[in-house]
Amino acid sequence: MNKKADLLITNAMINDYESPVNIWVNDHKIAKITNANKSISNDILIKKKYDAAEQFVCSGFYESHIHLDKACILERCTIEEGTLDEAVTETGKAKESFSEKDVYQRASRVIEMAIKKGTMGLRTFVETDPKTELRSFNAIKKVRDDYNFAIDIEICAFAQEGLTQDEKTLHLLKLALQNGANLIGGCPYKDENPDQHIEMIFDIAEEFNVNVDFHLDFDLNPDNSSIPKIVEETKKRKYQGRVSIGHVTKLSAMSLTQKSRMTDYLKEADITLTVLPATDLFLNGRDYGKLIPRGVVDANTLAQKGINTTISSNNILNAFTPYGDASLVRMANMYANIAQYSKDENIIEIYKMITHNAAKLLSHQIEIDEGAHANFVVLEAKNATDVIRTIAQPLAGFKNGKQTFANDKAFILNP
Repeated sequence: MNKKADLLITNAMINDYESPVNIWVNDHKIAKITNANKSISNDILIKKKYDAAEQFVCSGFYESHIHLDKACILERCTIEEGTLDEAVTETGKAKESFSEKDVYQRASRVIEMAIKKGTMGLRTFVETDPKTELRSFNAIKKVRDDYNFAIDIEICAFAQEGLTQDEKTLHLLKLALQNGANLIGGCPYKDENPDQHIEMIFDIAEEFNVNVDFHLDFDLNPDNSSIPKIVEETKKRKYQGRVSIGHVTKLSAMSLTQKSRMTDYLKEADITLTVLPATDLFLNGRDYGKLIPRGVVDANTLAQKGINTTISSNNILNAFTPYGDASLVRMANMYANIAQYSKDENIIEIYKMITHNAAKLLSHQIEIDEGAHANFVVLEAKNATDVIRTIAQPLAGFKNGKQTFANDKAFILNP
């Protein structure tokens, strides 16, 4: 054992260990994991120590689909119908007055929420079009830099309001990619020509050699899915494993035969699917008088077929989702309720959707093992299933061995 430690986390419960362990950190990485019952030599110099008190420690959560640029604008929007079209229209009006300072302040508010909820990395879509030009993008770049000490942020230049009908949007998307955007995003259902929109997004992706993420099939009409077109372009351009899609609520309305066919398509193209429970529930099914459909895809069934699936927040406090706290654990718990999963093996798969699966999409390796980056979140729970079932409170976070937040554990006081 090294005679020094930059950080020692004691009495931690982690996956694959039945009893508490000590996690030793040096040079931003895990140097050793030892049994917590073994005594610690007095001649070891320990710079910082954190007692996990037999609470669960994991590598944190990963937000695979969020919109920081249009978060926290609820007071600027009027919600009368609660529909997707209304949300797009109201947000479009608000966007015209977005300034870099305004976007930075609102995005920072959500990032701080996310950090305190145990999120270690996220992918944010940034609307890049004539209404905002590069103001939102520049603000989010600054947020990415300023909060890098606690969270890794991936920026997706996003064509929310169409592409084929506006050459300036195409130009702005390319400018964003030239200036630090990590990938390109499309929204074919808001374009006059969805198939051409998809082709153009892939063209840009190939030009800049970046990954692709689409908002897709966001309604409850089982017909006219864009999945076959996405799969066709993915295979044609050899982009397997580099494409992801979010919402895809059409799948929840399809017959078993149709859904099985679409699942096979996604599997053969190695496309990740992200479920967004809060928004999908809020915006779908408003034209039903009774037995309102959930409109949320059963991600566990897709996962059983070998498809990478994730759960994410999408929007926080705006017309698309007029609530939110950036808690991925809460979002996973909500999904488990909606999808009616209760068995431990199903809950573990849901836990993976906000940890390992989402981290895979964002190209992060997350393991608590010797040699891995010292990134941890301490949660008020005993294991991974407990985290989801109880919406466990994050107590502390560490990135590269440095503590990034602290939440005091609540205690009952009996006077």
